[in-house]
Amino acid sequence: MAKLWEGRSAGEISKIADCFNSSIKFDKRLYRQDIEGSIAHAGMLGECGIISVCDADKIKDGLRGILKDLENGSLEIDETAEDIHTFIELVLTERIGETGKKLHTARSRNDQVALDLRMYVRSEICAIIEKLKALIIAITDKAEQYKSCIMPAYTHLQRAQPVTFGHYLLAYSMMFLRDTDRLSDCNKRLNFSPIGCCALAGTTYVTDRKYEADTLGFDGIVLNSLDGVSDRDFCVEYLSALSLIMTHLSRLSEELILWSSWEFKFIELSDGFTTGSSIMPQKKNPDIAELVRGKTGRVYGDLLSALTMLKGLPLAYNKDMQEDKEGLFDASDTVSACLDVFAPMISEMRANTSNMRKAAEKGFINATDLADYLVKKGLPFRTAYKIAGKIVAECADCGKTLETLNLQEYKKHSDLFDNDLYSEISLETCVNKRISEGGPSLKSVEKQIEFVRESLKNV
Repeated sequence: MAKLWEGRSAGEISKIADCFNSSIKFDKRLYRQDIEGSIAHAGMLGECGIISVCDADKIKDGLRGILKDLENGSLEIDETAEDIHTFIELVLTERIGETGKKLHTARSRNDQVALDLRMYVRSEICAIIEKLKALIIAITDKAEQYKSCIMPAYTHLQRAQPVTFGHYLLAYSMMFLRDTDRLSDCNKRLNFSPIGCCALAGTTYVTDRKYEADTLGFDGIVLNSLDGVSDRDFCVEYLSALSLIMTHLSRLSEELILWSSWEFKFIELSDGFTTGSSIMPQKKNPDIAELVRGKTGRVYGDLLSALTMLKGLPLAYNKDMQEDKEGLFDASDTVSACLDVFAPMISEMRANTSNMRKAAEKGFINATDLADYLVKKGLPFRTAYKIAGKIVAECADCGKTLETLNLQEYKKHSDLFDNDLYSEISLETCVNKRISEGGPSLKSVEKQIEFVRESLKNV
């Protein structure tokens, strides 16, 4: 196809260079944003009298026809075009004649690309937020189901203190809620229109940039034309937000992988989200969770690629910036696919509450509560801590737990121990007496569930 920039160059570009320079194989997915942006631009040109209203309407009708034909499959994108912007403009001119050549008045591909990309990221943010909400609901529903199921929580992968499975899962609900906030904040900063910045220095035409911004649903316009065409902060910020989503998905994946192993057997993933082995018939592999964990590095790479591409660029537009799209598209597609598969995997997950309880009964995870018992009797915490540590060591040596050590053995360490000790160090007491806000007590967990559900109403 013809080049929009033909005229300055006398010779033809090398076919190898032309293929290398072309972006249509990946930027063709921006066709809708490009057409919607062009319809708004044509409307502005007509409103400002830069072209006639009749010509503006003719251009808009032509663009709508192209959009319709692309979406119903009657028009195929010609990948010999340099980019999607070239393809649409040339098809428009073929269909409506010389009037189509007026569309590009008072704009450049530089601000056109920046506009399309902002519109794309904005729509992707909305879609990702909806998928996050579905995942948060799935996790929170599961947390409510298991809000009283006692399990050990860990530090350093060592059993630490008792919590409930519901409390544990809600930690991830909070992470993903922050991700929705992060995406919403990103949208606030990107939602300003660059169209009208042109190549880098605006235009001599009397345009109305705010008309286009309003038409396209932006909150305002980019106020510096150089910044308008060269800014890709919103891409980096979006990629950063996606990377954190993948961090959280990967951490939860790691938990699911560990918990579903025979060494833990805390949960069972449904057959729909596991695979078998080609040689070992007993295997039930958490491949979906593992694949999500693996794809995290891919999204990190997309973020690093964008940062590296931008770090040495002078103002304003440089061809390096063509590299902003493939990584962006890849990261967005990857996160979207991971969220699509994760929500139903969580919904179909089953907890082995018996195994969780058995694990909580071992490892002396109520030792802190034993120390707190002595503190409430008047001992300084450090003294109580030392006594509790000696008792744990004694239990480990003789194969007992804190619950099975008799009172006489306790009294060897302190006369403050009494019959009320055993109720104070029971796992139920250890969990439900943790009444500080955000803790694992039943009331606290129910309050957290309510917070999550109410927060989702405002997302």
